[in-house]
Amino acid sequence: MKQNLIFLGAPGSGKGTQSAKLVESKGYEHVSTGNLLRAEIQKESELGKKVKEVMANGQLVSDELVVELLKTNLNLESKAYIFDGYPRNIDQAKTLEDILSGFPYLAVYFKIDTEKMVERLTNRRTTKDGKYIYNLKTNPPKQPGICDVTGEELVQRKDDTEAVVRSRMEVFNSTMNEVLEYYSEANKLVKVDADQSMQVVYDAIIKKIEQ
Repeated sequence: MKQNLIFLGAPGSGKGTQSAKLVESKGYEHVSTGNLLRAEIQKESELGKKVKEVMANGQLVSDELVVELLKTNLNLESKAYIFDGYPRNIDQAKTLEDILSGFPYLAVYFKIDTEKMVERLTNRRTTKDGKYIYNLKTNPPKQPGICDVTGEELVQRKDDTEAVVRSRMEVFNSTMNEVLEYYSEANKLVKVDADQSMQVVYDAIIKKIEQ
């Protein structure tokens, strides 16, 4: 059975890009809590309205809500998943451990420093649904401002500004050390240097998960 992957790393460290490559090359299913939450908002459901209000106030969505979203969208008996950006704290890590009970998994940490993260995210552009991701410096679209795959206009996320990125990095660093220790003690953690080209990072991940 192929093991599930838990991608850990600050927003913009490359988790989404590598997830897309592994979905295409290895048949994984990509689970992004951010995408699940945005999908609920687009549905304009009661749940989506609550999520929209929480996010608009700059608050984190509750763990209970995220767990509900995950359980609704998982079929661990027949599929292997990449969890992108979840867990964000030790309580979420323990909750995901329970969800994955009986199924193999590995946590992959995308390591990158704050200054490089600021440069990367302020140059990030995506499709409106967040599925396709580009970087104006390291991975630009062939036609400026246009997605190579869909032909739609690329956008800059509102949270990809320097001030917001630095704030998010502070929050991330304050909670992630405990999560990393948790997976390290369980002998489930591997690390990759995320400040490399997309292909080099991909090759490093493949080497880690196929050991």
